[in-house]
Amino acid sequence: MNHATSGNSKARLLASALLAGSFLVAPAAANAAAHSATNREAQLEDRLERLEAEMAQLRADLVQARQQQAETQATAQQAIAAATARSEEAAAKVAALESKPQADGFRSGDTTIKLGGYIKMIASTSRFSEGEVATNSLGRDFYLPQAIPTGIGPSQRVEDFTAKQSRFWLNLATDVGGHSVKGLVEVDFQTAPGTQGSQRTTNGYNLALRRAWMQVGRLTIGQDWSTFQYTGALPESTDFVGTTEGTVFVRQPLVRYSAPVGKGLALHASIEEPESGTATLGLPALMENGDDRIPDFAARLAWTGKAGEASLAGLVRQVRVASAGTAADTMGWGVSAGGKLWLNRNKSSDLRALVTYGHNASRYIGLNFAPDAVYDPATNDLANVNVLAAMVAARIAIAPNVRINLMGSYQDVDYAKSLPLDSIASFNKRAWSGAANVFYSPVKNIDLGLEYRHGERKLVNGNDGALDRVEFAAKYSF
Repeated sequence: MNHATSGNSKARLLASALLAGSFLVAPAAANAAAHSATNREAQLEDRLERLEAEMAQLRADLVQARQQQAETQATAQQAIAAATARSEEAAAKVAALESKPQADGFRSGDTTIKLGGYIKMIASTSRFSEGEVATNSLGRDFYLPQAIPTGIGPSQRVEDFTAKQSRFWLNLATDVGGHSVKGLVEVDFQTAPGTQGSQRTTNGYNLALRRAWMQVGRLTIGQDWSTFQYTGALPESTDFVGTTEGTVFVRQPLVRYSAPVGKGLALHASIEEPESGTATLGLPALMENGDDRIPDFAARLAWTGKAGEASLAGLVRQVRVASAGTAADTMGWGVSAGGKLWLNRNKSSDLRALVTYGHNASRYIGLNFAPDAVYDPATNDLANVNVLAAMVAARIAIAPNVRINLMGSYQDVDYAKSLPLDSIASFNKRAWSGAANVFYSPVKNIDLGLEYRHGERKLVNGNDGALDRVEFAAKYSF
């Protein structure tokens, strides 16, 4: 055997040995590899299970979070809705309280007392065509046609400032057995009689009683506007009255019964203080006699509706004078019709009017511009005096806090034909006036007014006189 053959044999033997070894080792390695693969799969499955568990937990947490968020949003919405409802309820309560009339006044036992009134100052410049009116007289304080001088002049111009029209009142209400007893006391400084304070120094003026009454149910007892008067006809004016010669204007003690008689309709009937203001033949000055024996009787039908108001009043009275054991009397009567028509829905503009006819009833009309009757001492008779009076006024709102008032007033006097003209020559025959003003209210309780007025007075003998007045007024109401 040669050397090459020997080498090949060795090689084959080595390869066989290696192959045999590989067959011996291969099963063990395969088993090991299979075991290793099984472990990895188990680990992977375990990790997968953990991941799935974590994912499930995350999903549960997400669902819970979303549920909590929804609950939180619902709670928040409920809270917002509740807060909104409480806010709306509070706003409604505040609005209700604001719209509800606020209680005012104060209590004294079972009585509620309320204070009201106004402070008013007037500054005027007046021109009298036929002479001057005395200082501190009523004709200087307000328009009084019977105070206008007549004759041949000369004309006079005067200026006046006054606060004596300032007014105060107390409203009283007492609970008595489930019913309310009401009362009113009202005073001012304008009509107090007698000497007042000096314009040079103190300008002091006395309080004067205007009204004082008690009201129990339908019964009013005390001093008040006469039932014959329709106060709704009085216009807004810087003046104390405004349409003096054409209006009914009386305050006096009375007993009045009031009752509704229909829709918007009420009847007022009263027994009132009697008093006669007569003149004596040849003497135009009026005299308060105090000799009356029968009270005055007055009644008024008052209607109030959506379109306006209406009033129809009647009066029956006795006029009597007595002197030196002799007496004379006559009957008097009067009728008055008036009303007010609203010109807009909020009732800030209106047209008002009043017409009155009086037979021996002059003290009720125009502040006694004419006498109730004329006494003739020679015959011991009272001669009749008839008067016709009328007034009309318009109130026009040109802005929420600005309004214009226009007014006119008239009275004509007719004396008995039996009276000699020369004996009544200086008696009042006629008066008329016209006025226009503008009022501005910068705030609710303040009124500022500027007014121009022209008025004339004429006597039976033809003598006449005129007044021109410009007046400023400032009023604070409370």
